[in-house]
Amino acid sequence: MTLEEAIERVQFAFPQIYYACHTRHARRRSNDRRVSARDAELLVHLDRRAATTVSEMAEHMDLARSTVSEALTRLASLGYVRKAGPGVDRRRIGVTLSDTGVAAVQASSVLEPRRLRRALGPMPPSARARAVAGLCALARACRTPGRTGVIRRSEAESRE
Repeated sequence: MTLEEAIERVQFAFPQIYYACHTRHARRRSNDRRVSARDAELLVHLDRRAATTVSEMAEHMDLARSTVSEALTRLASLGYVRKAGPGVDRRRIGVTLSDTGVAAVQASSVLEPRRLRRALGPMPPSARARAVAGLCALARACRTPGRTGVIRRSEAESRE
């Protein structure tokens, strides 16, 4: 499969997955977990084991470091993230997702577990494992600094 064929397949497959499995409700900060759409966006980019710095997160999401730092501080106060390691420079302190954070991501996910069960359940375990591994590999590639070709909002607007 060529790179262009892979791009075409992902462009068609992702919307099919999203539309088949996405939730039909809007999230509000007033929900029981107090997770806004932006909070959920930040949480989903964190990992339980591999720490992510504020600078890495800000660059990846095209947000100001101060915005990310403030949001992560609030999420840490709610127990959703934890600092991973000491550091003199607060921008270099990594954060990881806590078990409570994982539960918050699951509760606020745009993909409904019931719909995912319906899609993944009938698949043979080996095919399901390959599908999940492929999606996880693509997600990792999207998070890797320098490989994503992040287009800043101002650049995207100037291209319109």
